[in-house]
Amino acid sequence: MGLLSRLFKQPKPPGRNVVVFNGDKIVRTLPDGRVESVRWDDLQKVEIMTTDEGPFAEDVYWMLKGVTGGCAIPSQAQGMKELLSRLQQLPGFKNEAVIKATASADNATFLCWSRGNAL
Repeated sequence: MGLLSRLFKQPKPPGRNVVVFNGDKIVRTLPDGRVESVRWDDLQKVEIMTTDEGPFAEDVYWMLKGVTGGCAIPSQAQGMKELLSRLQQLPGFKNEAVIKATASADNATFLCWSRGNAL
């Protein structure tokens, strides 16, 4: 990155939810610095939980559940778009559930993926 790019780069706003992932695990960092994580090989379910609190409050959360870990990731978290692309590569991922969840204004849960008998 050049000097001018670094000088004029906007700082990351404080207190933002951030999600990152690699070949081993998914990590969410909360605005207060706490961390949630789940390993890919431990991941059992991917659900979307919607609430009736929108549109002025976060109302869509990605719930990644493992046996020993998990993450509750707000849909507006930095990195969620990239994570969604990766989640869609899971065998049997249900894009229909994503579509239904994005249209929901109620308190509901939508199953997008499960491993084996994790239902």
